Amino acid sequence: MMTGIEAADKDKTKSLKQPDLKQINTTALAYMGDAVYEQAVREHIIREGRYRANDMHRTAIRFVRASAQADIIKTIFDELTEQEQALVKRARNRKYHTKAKNADPVTYKWATAFEALIGYLYLAGENDRLEAVMSRAIEIVGK
Repeated sequence: MMTGIEAADKDKTKSLKQPDLKQINTTALAYMGDAVYEQAVREHIIREGRYRANDMHRTAIRFVRASAQADIIKTIFDELTEQEQALVKRARNRKYHTKAKNADPVTYKWATAFEALIGYLYLAGENDRLEAVMSRAIEIVGK
């Protein structure tokens, strides 16, 4: 017999459906990817031994700014699978209704495409591939 808490937990699990990733627009994927990449960058910075808040923040900006993300995706584009390349192109070519604060429109589109790729890999549960892409990204910016 299930307790009330177990039944409530089971109901919550039912209501959380697995999204069809091909149906999610690239803006939503980029929204997720932004958070996932930011966390990976913060973890990288702390593992490097940087603990002063101002230093951590300045270092993180180098990794997450639009120009860095655009450079990353342009550098690794040929290393991506056909499916990943198609997603990046779809995200890059999407019409955006917002303006970037600190980047030109082309750079912003490439950066958003990078974030969409990260979001897709995360939501698809492709953890090994996600780890490989993020490690490569950190390597590129860290040079």
